[in-house]
Amino acid sequence: MVSAYPDGPYLIRGADRVVDADGNEIEVTRPVVALCRCGLSAQKPWCDSTHKLIRFRDPARQRRREAD
Repeated sequence: MVSAYPDGPYLIRGADRVVDADGNEIEVTRPVVALCRCGLSAQKPWCDSTHKLIRFRDPARQRRREAD
């Protein structure tokens, strides 16, 4: 199951592997992993919390706020 944490990473639950942008398979050994969504993690594809430092905002969520 994949879900987007509000203004943060994608959370992947129950995966046994992840495929990166280059097609490389990465074994997953945890029940939940966090994938970078801001694009600036130093440990891609994993989230390293850089989104907090840069105050990343989910563009779709931001559009919904502006529409309200």
